[in-house]
Amino acid sequence: MKHASTRAVFAYWNERRGSRPAPERADIDPGVIRQALGDTFLLSTDFVDQLRFRLAGTRICALFCREVKGEILTELWAEKSRKAVEDIISIVGDEMAPAVTGLTGHAADGAAADLEMLLVPLTRNGANARVAMLGVLAPTIPVYWIGEKPIVDIHLNAVRHLAPELAHHASPRLAPPAADGELRHGFTVYSGGRDQPSTERSA
Repeated sequence: MKHASTRAVFAYWNERRGSRPAPERADIDPGVIRQALGDTFLLSTDFVDQLRFRLAGTRICALFCREVKGEILTELWAEKSRKAVEDIISIVGDEMAPAVTGLTGHAADGAAADLEMLLVPLTRNGANARVAMLGVLAPTIPVYWIGEKPIVDIHLNAVRHLAPELAHHASPRLAPPAADGELRHGFTVYSGGRDQPSTERSA
């Protein structure tokens, strides 16, 4: 994990779940991760089956130069990456397997920003039954134009599902590579994020 917010949110999520596959929404105290809140979001299925942003931090909204609350997560991605992102979401939700991804966001003029996204599952019970996931979306390297021009699509470069270190809980499987992806050393690497092939990056 490259970004401080990713590391902080994952560590807190891992602490709060204890011996469970995932914590409940009520277990998450935003004040504990307040330094990461600008990069943090909550996803829910309010009134629809598709995951939408219930909450999105100010730095996430700055990436797109708008408030993204209520928008569908997968529609932020370039069309060729959407099926892979849907598969990642399914594994996170169905198998309680957190995922960290390497992404490239593009502005309309072709400017690019390297991003990192974390998705961790939440157990859906009671009043928070529709809240499904907690996440982080942040640039791995500061980009001067963020907040001045919006990211208009995102390409998926690599994904890794993180196995909870519980002796009695089976390690979740890695996401299978999509048709245009190749599985290497625990990562699914997708082409299309850059014009030239890049060396494999850790998440």
